[in-house]
Amino acid sequence: MTVAQRRMVMAVMGCHFIAAFAALGMPPFFALILSESLHSTDTYLVGWFYVVPTIFTALSSPWWGAFADRIGKKISLLRAQLGLSASFLLASYSDSTELFFLALALQGILGGTFAASNAYLATMASGPVLARSLTLMQGSARAALVVAPAVLGWFATSIPPIELYRYLALLPLAAALLLWALPEPASATHDKYRPEARAADPAPLSATNIYLLQFAFIFATVATFPYFIPYAQGLDSVSVELAGLLFGVPNLLYLVAAGLLTSYLNRRTSPTGLVWLFLLMALALFGQAQTQSLIGLTLWRVLMGLAMTGSFIVLHAFIAALILESQAGRTFGWLESGSKWGAVAAGLAAGAVVDGFGSRAPFLLGAGVMVAAASWLAISSLGRWRTENI
Repeated sequence: MTVAQRRMVMAVMGCHFIAAFAALGMPPFFALILSESLHSTDTYLVGWFYVVPTIFTALSSPWWGAFADRIGKKISLLRAQLGLSASFLLASYSDSTELFFLALALQGILGGTFAASNAYLATMASGPVLARSLTLMQGSARAALVVAPAVLGWFATSIPPIELYRYLALLPLAAALLLWALPEPASATHDKYRPEARAADPAPLSATNIYLLQFAFIFATVATFPYFIPYAQGLDSVSVELAGLLFGVPNLLYLVAAGLLTSYLNRRTSPTGLVWLFLLMALALFGQAQTQSLIGLTLWRVLMGLAMTGSFIVLHAFIAALILESQAGRTFGWLESGSKWGAVAAGLAAGAVVDGFGSRAPFLLGAGVMVAAASWLAISSLGRWRTENI
């Protein structure tokens, strides 16, 4: 990758961080928006507010991916940033729950900056270079998830949260202007890592397999999100502030460790490696469900962060191995859709198991899904190895 291309990658990452900062930073304030700005006492709507953008992103991502392949990756990325800006502006003027719902639905339909950014990067890089770029992109999302709620919380002390959307609309608009100034990238070179150039050495996993594995992985991690802070507060001497810090530990570990682990894991990418990482994730989730101490919970969160980071890196390597630049939009669109459906399913399932089995249940559910995914991958990989060696 040339210096100019590296700068373009950094620009795309920065623009995605800007968009993710707004999209991921506002959900913690939905309860305040509902009560203070929309004057509603229907607290169950907060849960719906959380899932509406995710559902519509899951529905629209494959279509926008096909659009990007036909019209152009840069145009599609500009469309996503401008779509976010428009939906944020509409949200800021919402005076009813119905209008706010519409704004969140449009955020999901018109957004999709993550998939659009990845498809754009696929026009400049392939193979391990693309895999590293995807890992960096995931890092920008994790950074936004850690930083945005704290920063927006500071502003929310003096500005009604719904009005923050008015200012946040300027962020994706500024990102679109920056992206507009970037040149249209040339198609990525079809090097030895491209599937069409490696007929004798196909990608380790098919697109369908990666879709299912990513669905399971996202499901297992997201299932614990809604109920982690109440669960952590149930331990001795854990305040809400400390519980919030523990919640962010896996994301912080990703930011610290992703760069260090990428080179090591990219040289050792294999389905077997992902099996062990999934089992490590299952162990970390199971340990959190069983621990009775703050120290124990902290250590299990650290292990979860390392397993999560490694799993993302290996999945990114598998994705990069099967990407064709001409079909990058479709591929990333479907993968993004799978991730979103995994998050939606996790939220619904977590709510159901907590009601029936208590606050530990989402951790056990996630651990079970990881064990099932690891077992399926191990069996399918063994079957493939036997077929290739007969």
